[in-house]
Amino acid sequence: MNQVNSKTLQTTLKATKRSDSKEKKLQKSAQFLNSANPTVRIALSQTVDLATFRQTSSPLSRLERLQIVNQALVLLEQNYVHLRLKEAMHAVEPIQKLKLLEHQIQHSPDNQLLKDFEFHREMSRIFNSLRDLHTNYLLPAPYNRFSVYLPFEVEAYVENGKRRYLVSRLVSGFAADSFEPGVEVLYWNGIQIDRAVEINGARFAGSNQEALRARGIATLTVRPLIIALPPDEDWVTVGYKALDGQEKELKIEWLVTDTPLEFEGSNIRENLTREATAQGIDIELNRLGQTKKMLFAPDVVDAEKKMTRMKTKTGGINLGLDSVFPSVIQARSVDTALGKFGYLRIRTFSVPNAEDFVTEVIRLVKQLPQDGLIVDVRGNGGGLIFAGEQLLQVFTPKTIEPERLQFINTPLNLELCQRHAPSQIVNFDLDLSPWVDSIKNSVQTGATYSRGFPITSSEAANSIGQKYHGPVVLITDALCYSTTDIFAAGFQDHKIGPILGVDNNTGAGGANVWGHNLLKALFDFPSPAEDSPYTSLPQGSDMRVSIRRTLRVGEQAGTPVEDLGVIPDFRHDMTREDLLNQNVDLINRAAELLSDMPIRKFQAVIESVTIDSVILILTTQGISRLDVFVNGRPQGSLDFTDGETELNLPLPAIRSIKLEGYDNGELVASRKIKI
Repeated sequence: MNQVNSKTLQTTLKATKRSDSKEKKLQKSAQFLNSANPTVRIALSQTVDLATFRQTSSPLSRLERLQIVNQALVLLEQNYVHLRLKEAMHAVEPIQKLKLLEHQIQHSPDNQLLKDFEFHREMSRIFNSLRDLHTNYLLPAPYNRFSVYLPFEVEAYVENGKRRYLVSRLVSGFAADSFEPGVEVLYWNGIQIDRAVEINGARFAGSNQEALRARGIATLTVRPLIIALPPDEDWVTVGYKALDGQEKELKIEWLVTDTPLEFEGSNIRENLTREATAQGIDIELNRLGQTKKMLFAPDVVDAEKKMTRMKTKTGGINLGLDSVFPSVIQARSVDTALGKFGYLRIRTFSVPNAEDFVTEVIRLVKQLPQDGLIVDVRGNGGGLIFAGEQLLQVFTPKTIEPERLQFINTPLNLELCQRHAPSQIVNFDLDLSPWVDSIKNSVQTGATYSRGFPITSSEAANSIGQKYHGPVVLITDALCYSTTDIFAAGFQDHKIGPILGVDNNTGAGGANVWGHNLLKALFDFPSPAEDSPYTSLPQGSDMRVSIRRTLRVGEQAGTPVEDLGVIPDFRHDMTREDLLNQNVDLINRAAELLSDMPIRKFQAVIESVTIDSVILILTTQGISRLDVFVNGRPQGSLDFTDGETELNLPLPAIRSIKLEGYDNGELVASRKIKI
């Protein structure tokens, strides 16, 4: 599909006849790329203006439109887990709207059919009315590989209780009169910027007002064309206050580029694998992150290329704090007024597998200061649910209880579960049998949802155990979605540490999402079913649907994550200094929270191993009692004092040791050791 789209665009460029003045205008709109960083210049080499891109559309026939509407009805009526919730909460009737659109397509004369962009816009409106970023109508070719952008980014901060907007980053090579990082944006196409952000946010499907506003800001200057259509206007007029206090205007054209860069593991959703069935991701935010990386973070692109080259080498390589997943994780030490702490930024959970991701996080946090850790997941649109849930154990001695997931009870969901109870597909570890009986029983019980079962096994969620023993603070925002919602909920439900939010709640995406292609493949196994309700979609169009909803555990057990999200324990309004100086005030606020928490240390080194004993050297802080388990069985409990202690275990055939540290009767630290 990517090759088809690129070829379509190139053909259009060759075939389009433009006047000399138009040609100069096109060159001028992207002229700054000639001075850009080489990485940016190469990445944006296919940039064209919006007027040129609009000529690349591929028309849909009446039959193709009916196919799309029919499949939307199947997914929303038979698979969509939040349908009744959304209809009630937002007073919408998406099924009726689709049936009206279907009727219009069937009975309108050719000259009265909706234009292609009008059809796409109506489909997007219907799906967006659900306010669910998991459940989308995905645009067909040529839109779905491209993004529109302006060569700068706008972010918001709060000053004296008022939200303000400033330019935080420019694309390399771009320059305009007094337009630089730090200038304040006042107007957008003559509209006051607050209202412009509100209007822009309404184009998207945020679950709550915080999420809508956050999306309105995030997509103000960069918009992936995977869900949203291109802007109606060809250019934008930005009213801004320069650093010298003068108010000025900048007229700038929208540009379009392909988005060839992908986050680690982002193609996993297209394959028939266990990981494909465990996705919880805001695909639009994922694509937005890819595009912004390409525009504003060429150093990350270069780091990815460097890491790819290094992975091909043999032998041990000391990477230090350079991550093997540079687009996914960044780790560093931060100096604050209250001391030095670790800082871990997790930008996405879209990774090929949970095990390699968790292993890399452990490698990085071991090198960071052990007196406190800041985990920052702002802007993380989710990804692999296994990755989010298996990471929790690293930061707590408590047993992790994965969230429960529920299907909506429908005949089609029952048939899907029965076909894979467990699945007979080779090398496809999927077992939907736990849900079968409760969906069957719904005929008698009248229950809306099936019983809830975890998809991350308890064993996987607890197999590694705690690796970081210092206090931990989690930072969230309203762009945290899906798997990141699940991670934040688990962090709060297991009382790992306080959550510091820059918004009043997370994005509130509480579901496991399956795409149309995955549903079709699951139903068609072992061979295409003649009665299959799923048919192929035309011209690269696609759809996704929330298939299973997630329920919280712990004190909020049974509470859905969808639309509610996770409310932080503390709030921080982003400052101007945060935006221009690496989140300095935000990090200092997190440091204040860490400094109020007790510091625990718990190291265990194997001194010797014999046939009938193991000797450990323990170094502890903040632990007054130690419980010892060998091969899963309790062996004793002893009082403890801070410092270094030798622990002799005179037992034969020791394979595993688990140590649990307590303080004032509360479990505060643990270690798992394999012999």
